[in-house]
Amino acid sequence: METTALRRIDDLPGPRGAPLLGNLLQIDAPRMHQQLEQWCHEFGPFFKLRMGRRRLLVVGDHEAVAATLRDRPEGFKRSDRQGAVAREMGLSPGLFRANGEDWRRQRRMVMASFDPAHVRSYFPSLQKVAERLGRRWQAAARRGEAIDLQADLMRYTVDTIAGLAFGAEVNTLESDGDVIQQHLDKIFPALVRRMLAPLPIWRLVPTQADRELKLSVQAVNEAVARFIAEARSRMEADPGLRAHPRNLLEAMIAAADQPGSGITDLQVAGNVLTMLLAGEDTTANTIAWMIDLLWRHPAALQRASDEVRRVVGDSALPSLEQLAQLDFVEACTHETMRLKPVAPILALQAERDTQVGDVQVPAGTVVIDLMRRDSVSDSHLPRAAAFEPERWLADGPAGATAASAKRISMPFGAGPRMCPGRYLALLEMKMAMAQLLNRFDIAGVDTPDGQPAREHLAFTMTPIGLRMRLRERA
Repeated sequence: METTALRRIDDLPGPRGAPLLGNLLQIDAPRMHQQLEQWCHEFGPFFKLRMGRRRLLVVGDHEAVAATLRDRPEGFKRSDRQGAVAREMGLSPGLFRANGEDWRRQRRMVMASFDPAHVRSYFPSLQKVAERLGRRWQAAARRGEAIDLQADLMRYTVDTIAGLAFGAEVNTLESDGDVIQQHLDKIFPALVRRMLAPLPIWRLVPTQADRELKLSVQAVNEAVARFIAEARSRMEADPGLRAHPRNLLEAMIAAADQPGSGITDLQVAGNVLTMLLAGEDTTANTIAWMIDLLWRHPAALQRASDEVRRVVGDSALPSLEQLAQLDFVEACTHETMRLKPVAPILALQAERDTQVGDVQVPAGTVVIDLMRRDSVSDSHLPRAAAFEPERWLADGPAGATAASAKRISMPFGAGPRMCPGRYLALLEMKMAMAQLLNRFDIAGVDTPDGQPAREHLAFTMTPIGLRMRLRERA
């Protein structure tokens, strides 16, 4: 039987680089995902990059991407460089960058916390935050003001995570201060910049931004420590909370305190920080992109509005059962994540000599997975560039493509390290959309320059400049 010879990374095509620096100076960090997708179009689904002395493999084939994601944590892990930069910044270690046995212990703890039964018990906290979001948008509608969509949704997701996950009353939606957000918003962009930097200039000549980053990390770490201390105090006062925790942090502490768990308070703190960072950006960005896409597709907006108003009706807030009936809104969510994934690239590091597709990958090699490339290719999905939520409905006109879309689009990852918060994220998205579409009519969504919202990569992919104008429904 004839076998196909494996290719070496050095033999692959790729963009021409400069001596010593390779492709480092060509990378534009805020639009790196678009550059890699364009190079994938030019050089094929497997190509090479050189970042200084480091040699990278870029993968745009969804089957090969899925294989690397499933081969975690044994075959692939988070890159050593990411971990080193995060440690230097002073970020506590959590599940997001844990590896090996450390990851397995933390995964059990976090999965127990995100169990759907636990999340359902915290649902009243989500309703409370959604009501605040509705009041904030009501005030803007009455004043005739344009809403900074990204900023408001960040407030919504931070308040949700703080209340639902930590039992903390942050309430940025009804205050003028950003507090936690103004610090959180500095961390992810700085992490990406430092990972891509050819030299650690911040060590030699720290800028004002570097000094502000240090203060922000310190402030966030202090807030995390306060959340944990308050939770432990509640659990000491009421031992019954160990068996019946009221929020995710209490559930994590209860799991960590089990004999033989191997989980320290530092790791609990790392996972609290991960929830704040990942829970804020990813969910807020997806809701913002979805509102923008619906505005640009009036028929889909009308169908989503009709569904929400039929299901929720005169209820002040949707119940968990009502959210479960919002099938078209959920389809809009999945279609948004296909077209605008908040994590369009994912960097992994090979733990052992392996192969990806038909390419030999030596241990230690960084592999960059392109999460969107095949999702928007007509070779894999009909009308792939179009926003068609119906493709996610089994009984829709494009229902036959639902299985293909699910297989190719992997917004929450795949395999053992699939995002543990996906159930909560979908609830947050549907709740926000229910508040918006049941209480308001959208009068407009635009940007200051009138152009489509720009994709800005700062660890997650953010829409730049989206503003929304609302009218209250009678």
